[in-house]
Amino acid sequence: MNALITGGAGFIGRWVTAALIEEGHSVTVLDDLSNGSAENIAGLECDFVRGDIRDERLLDGLFRKRFDGVMHLAAGIIVQDSIDSPARTFEVDVRGTFNVLERCRAANIPFLFVSTCMVYDRAFDDSGIDESHPVRPASPYAAAKLAGEHLALSYYHAYGLPAAVVRPFNTYGPCQKSNSEGGVVSIFIERDLRGERLDIYGDGAQTRDLMYVEDCARFIVAAARSPRAVGRITNAGTGRDVSINELASMVCPDEGRIRHVPHIHPQSEIPRLLCNPGLARELLGWSPRVTLEEGLRRTRAWLRERTRCASTS
Repeated sequence: MNALITGGAGFIGRWVTAALIEEGHSVTVLDDLSNGSAENIAGLECDFVRGDIRDERLLDGLFRKRFDGVMHLAAGIIVQDSIDSPARTFEVDVRGTFNVLERCRAANIPFLFVSTCMVYDRAFDDSGIDESHPVRPASPYAAAKLAGEHLALSYYHAYGLPAAVVRPFNTYGPCQKSNSEGGVVSIFIERDLRGERLDIYGDGAQTRDLMYVEDCARFIVAAARSPRAVGRITNAGTGRDVSINELASMVCPDEGRIRHVPHIHPQSEIPRLLCNPGLARELLGWSPRVTLEEGLRRTRAWLRERTRCASTS
């Protein structure tokens, strides 16, 4: 397969790129490096194009190469940024998705849209969130992702384009940023390694279904090549949620270094996220392999090594 991955130098995109290369596929990565990093794909045998999905001339040139599939991960991913600048979120996440879809339609290239669990309303009970669960876009980011989903599926229904949508739950692991733009796991572990405080927004009772990034990448690749995913929305998660308070205690046993602070965007908080991954199991034969405990260990080891290398360089 000759694949195009938009956003392929980002956190999840990096691991999707690596998974495809490991299977022997040819990969072109398109990324403007606004969230991603060239360091993420250093050493990976892929063609890298630095560019923006809003740049239609660039896309026209890029799509002169015949791709067998497009995995679309490029997006503005920071919730607070979407609240502060909804116009940019629309331009990148909606218009940018439209631009890529139009090139796929012209050449009938299968298209996979990577969405987010942030489109959902809270989990109501222990059965978790399946694909029929109500949506509740509580931020412009979530709304833009929903718009991208509908665009992708409209191209399936209107034009017969092989298009599919996936909604991974909260993903963590190596290569995720550990600054204010990163995920809670990487931020907590980085701060613990530095002996710093772990700040929890709000009361910490909010829960997340945390999926290790290599499991997420396997899911995305499986959905991209499965005819059974076409025209559908498919979730991926572990089926286990953990509160942010519990996560902080797992990362840092020193309770004196854990504190609660006012939430920066309480209006967009989802109190409980718990995935029901049954459909992914049924359609794709996919299930997570890495437990939260093992994933935290691997992520800590990677962050520790990165810190050691930085201090000796």
